[in-house]
Amino acid sequence: MNQTIDISSKSVSHRWTQHDTHWALSLFGTAVGAGILFLPINLGMGGFWPLLIMAVLAFPMTFMAHRGLARFVLSSRHKDADFTDVVAEHFGSQAGRLISVLYFLSIFPILLIYGVGLTNTVDSFLVNQLGWASPNRVMLSGVLVAGMIAIMMGGERLMLRAFAAMVYPLVAILAFLSFYLIPSWQAPNLAMPAMGELGMNLWLAVPVVIFSFSHAAAISSFANIQRRHYGDDAQGKSEQILKRAGVMLVAFVLLFVFSCVLTLTPAQMAEAKAQNVSVLSYLANVTQNPFIGTLGPLVAFIAITSSFLGHFLGARESLNGLVTKHSTLTYKKADKLGVIVMFFAIWWCAVINPSILDMMGALSGPVIAMILFIMPTVAAYKVKALAQYRGKAGTYFIFVTGMLAISALLYNLIG
Repeated sequence: MNQTIDISSKSVSHRWTQHDTHWALSLFGTAVGAGILFLPINLGMGGFWPLLIMAVLAFPMTFMAHRGLARFVLSSRHKDADFTDVVAEHFGSQAGRLISVLYFLSIFPILLIYGVGLTNTVDSFLVNQLGWASPNRVMLSGVLVAGMIAIMMGGERLMLRAFAAMVYPLVAILAFLSFYLIPSWQAPNLAMPAMGELGMNLWLAVPVVIFSFSHAAAISSFANIQRRHYGDDAQGKSEQILKRAGVMLVAFVLLFVFSCVLTLTPAQMAEAKAQNVSVLSYLANVTQNPFIGTLGPLVAFIAITSSFLGHFLGARESLNGLVTKHSTLTYKKADKLGVIVMFFAIWWCAVINPSILDMMGALSGPVIAMILFIMPTVAAYKVKALAQYRGKAGTYFIFVTGMLAISALLYNLIG
């Protein structure tokens, strides 16, 4: 009988379902935000060799880090524990409260940035591509933010369908643009830079790669749903989904990055950086190609919307956990209150269009790096359920990567 159970469990773990496909697409959509349009510029400025090295490291950094966070969430003794519950269980109530607050504050500014970015993208498209007069910003931002939140309020099935509807076109457009640029490719400069310069470029590129592929905001909800869906097989299925999402993410994004980098020179990348425009906007300007200029806003709209949904998932869950643990509100009342508060906060920011949002996003970076890389490593040596991962090469790799990311982010902030 035991052998039959083992075989059945193994078959469930390896059978790929539509549920798994939808979640792989959801994680992909959460990671691919508007930052993808600036990623070729940020990576390409350092030259070809740092880009090639970071391309090799992109998948292990992405997969191992998110796998570690999913394992951490699934390590709880309680079957319905979310991120805030697990942190309090393993690190105590006071430390758990602090980490949970920091986790929420690391995600929420990104939602504010996306609210502003989506409003600006749609407004620009209506004015520049369609020739309309600029619409009332209060009405436009309110409709856009309300529409995105309505998708999340429609439940898991509607959310997953929305992700699928957005991610397929996004993947198709990224692949098409990547191949479309091939005739414009130029031979890269293969001269090896000095070791000091190479090391500096690699060090500063670590956080760029991490946050361009990060879907940490959705991992807690993702892991919990897999536990409800697959029971004891949740960890195996979570890792399988994360692996496929990571492969798809790295493959399509790096294809786009390499295609853009081979089309533009490092000097042109630096010029695009100075102009603070996306790579598609810069390509449209230097090539006078209206086709690329038209696709740019479409890619930005789809990328921002899909990433907004994934980050809203994480912010909503963490805020609900904090409110229910430190008030007398029930989960349903806390959820309704949290959604209302976040809606008005995102709407307000989208209306006033503040420039401080870039600084808020930069400040959230170190916290995300600590939660995604450092905390699961520390938990491996503190939590009995994670003891099997102590001393593993992957555990050390993630810890070192996290420390490099945090130090590079602090260096950029101070510098």
